[in-house]
Amino acid sequence: MIEIVGLTKTLYSGGHPLQILHGIDLRVPAGEFVAIMGPSGSGKSTLLGLIAGLDTPTSGSVKLAGQELVGLGEDALARLRGRTLGFVFQSFHLIPTLTAEENVAVPLELRGDRDARPRARALLATVGLAERGHHLPGQLSGGEQQRVALARAFVAEPPILLADEPTGNLDSATGERVLALLADLRARTGTTMVLVTHDAGLAARADRVVTLKDGRIDSDRRAG
Repeated sequence: MIEIVGLTKTLYSGGHPLQILHGIDLRVPAGEFVAIMGPSGSGKSTLLGLIAGLDTPTSGSVKLAGQELVGLGEDALARLRGRTLGFVFQSFHLIPTLTAEENVAVPLELRGDRDARPRARALLATVGLAERGHHLPGQLSGGEQQRVALARAFVAEPPILLADEPTGNLDSATGERVLALLADLRARTGTTMVLVTHDAGLAARADRVVTLKDGRIDSDRRAG
């Protein structure tokens, strides 16, 4: 489902190269749940963005469901993401002029689903926001915005779900609810999941834990 070969990413600061990722090789079969861990600055979020096609690698290959991302035009990338990916950003990326319900409904409305609003309301209730659907993102707390972003990523039941610190802004009770939602989504639809996290409890629920250090895979082990 996800195949990464020889992936590198180099940025330039003040004219000097800074290599973020060094030759990453990673394969995630369909239906697997992989947690990516590692210290700050190890390249976790960069790797996730490259898997999603949100950034371009300096070299190497990224394939989603057999489709090579490198070299795809923006329109083709957008279509591929639309039918393949759900993504939870660390900074939420909610549309500020849309309500919580409207934000969650967007992926369904873009593909023409007629039941977009009822499904959005149901998922907001699942993440404990049944009474907040009419609020704009600016009227919600950080934890509430995180739950809206999670609901938006889940609502279309994507084949692949990528998430950057999905429980990072949540209290323990809400975090447990989100983990249950992840487990349910995977059980019902066989979703392939790659989650960046510092949460050892979340990582323990994964099939594999991949640890990055200084832009390289330091370990790749079965969880549990």
